[in-house]
Amino acid sequence: MATSTEEALFQREQLENQHVKTVREEIETFRTKAMAYLAGEITDADFRPFRLKHGIYGQRQPGVQMVRCKIPSGLMTAEQVGQFARIADEFGGGRGHLTTRQNIQYHFVPLARVPDLMHLLADVGLTNREACYNTVRNVTACPWAGLAQDEVFDVRPYAQRLAYAFLRKDLTGNLPRKFKFAFDGCSHDDCVVGAINDVGLRAVIKDGKRGFRMVIGGGLGPLPTEAQLLEEFVPEERLLNKCEAILRVFNQYGNRKNKNTARMKFVMRNRGLEWMREQIDLEYADILQNGGIAWPEIVPEGFGGYESNPKPLGNGALLPVVNQASSGDAAYDTWLETNVREQKQTGYAAVTVTVDQGNLTGDQLRGLAKLASTAGDGLVRTAVNQNVVLGFISLARLPQVYHALRDLNLGSAGAGQIGDVLTCPGAYTCNLGITKTMNLGAALQETVRQYTDPEVRRLTIKASGCPNACGHHWIADLGFYGNARKIEGREVPYYQMLLGGGYDEQGIMRFGMAIQSLPARLAPQAMERVLNHFQANRLPGERFRDYVLRMKIETFRELTADLAKPAEMFPEIYQDWGDSEAYSLQLGRGECAS
Repeated sequence: MATSTEEALFQREQLENQHVKTVREEIETFRTKAMAYLAGEITDADFRPFRLKHGIYGQRQPGVQMVRCKIPSGLMTAEQVGQFARIADEFGGGRGHLTTRQNIQYHFVPLARVPDLMHLLADVGLTNREACYNTVRNVTACPWAGLAQDEVFDVRPYAQRLAYAFLRKDLTGNLPRKFKFAFDGCSHDDCVVGAINDVGLRAVIKDGKRGFRMVIGGGLGPLPTEAQLLEEFVPEERLLNKCEAILRVFNQYGNRKNKNTARMKFVMRNRGLEWMREQIDLEYADILQNGGIAWPEIVPEGFGGYESNPKPLGNGALLPVVNQASSGDAAYDTWLETNVREQKQTGYAAVTVTVDQGNLTGDQLRGLAKLASTAGDGLVRTAVNQNVVLGFISLARLPQVYHALRDLNLGSAGAGQIGDVLTCPGAYTCNLGITKTMNLGAALQETVRQYTDPEVRRLTIKASGCPNACGHHWIADLGFYGNARKIEGREVPYYQMLLGGGYDEQGIMRFGMAIQSLPARLAPQAMERVLNHFQANRLPGERFRDYVLRMKIETFRELTADLAKPAEMFPEIYQDWGDSEAYSLQLGRGECAS
């Protein structure tokens, strides 16, 4: 009679074999369709949904694709990060880009080469499947899961299993619009911004039992909406059932005629939370009675960073390195203060690697993989702010890790602070991009280097290249999104400036208030005026949002009015940041809602 261990090994082998077979066949099917499309045998209209469902976006540049890889729960093994490095060098022009949903994506990949890239991902347990299109997108999770001192419990196994449960299912593969889940296990911080997700899940223990507080209906875009509370407590064994019930309601009532109003937040806006609750309860009861999608007992090796035989960890060094007196190296001391957090495991720290606007070279990815293997737990965690977290760094090895990161040009301090600017690629590659956001991000970073005031340093900047909010501009202290105007018949790139986004003192998500639109070249100057005004006029202990509310929008409009409509023009005002030629608005067909 087989032992339970033998049975478990057999089940894992069966799962792995079937998973590999499915993935490899899927990739070759993609190759066949791609070749048929390139040969003119199938139309773009027929190929586009198929392509998007496999995580392959079109770019504004003809003949090349953006390839997005899902990183379930934001967790990667060192081996996977090393493979990302290889892909960056061989397919992505030497660079990968971390997104605000813990994905990594590559640009300028010829369609004919995409299947070979997919096979490299499959070699290490990764997939592009349903990274785009009207599907359940990448399931995000707190990068501090398993590490944070205030953690309720580790949410990673739940995020991994939920992501795998909803992958390649009829229900989740052709929804009215994209659908986003986010898991957070911390007591206080909202590390994944659950309030802007279709379903936000926060770990809760009630009467000694694990479960989740569930909010629904959040989202950004041109019309931002904060998620609303559906359940104070969903027991862990019913989590998948409740999530499936929500998906069923959205699948039935989401707007399939108008993609601009198709997200679940519009269903809730139109019909109300109580109606949503009633419909979800009906579907939930049907699932309990008649069955639904089942919890997977296990997930494939590498899926969401899962390891059946994780790296054994030592005891750490019981040295108070993080809180020690000055080391004599000011840059290192600042890095310790802003980028290092002691874990709940004694003797260990988690290090935030500040990644400039989410862009990593192949060499940097290789370096991170090596550091995770030799100095950490063999895992690399991505965050929704485009940074990376290395866990289980022995306190005694922090100086060594710092210098290794410096050698990789990844040793900057200030994680989560004003110089840690978050942006999307914008018009660099995106069909809907109006402005080249990353170039603005660099200009804003340069502007804020002068500020040493701690109250200014703790502010955040987020920017998007269009109103669709991939750069989370609504939830920043200082937000920007691209638009365009004509002045005397000539096109000029502009940015709408927003102030005061983020969480208030009660922990409620608040969206930034629109001030006015400013020429791209003058946006840093406008921000500088706001920051100087904040320094001169804030009250003791006053939060930035409260200061903005007290001063009122009109104050900031007057403060920047001469920049919004310049009396005198200059040649660069007709150019986007980073460009030497005159700006010209060029929009292609957006595929976010295709």
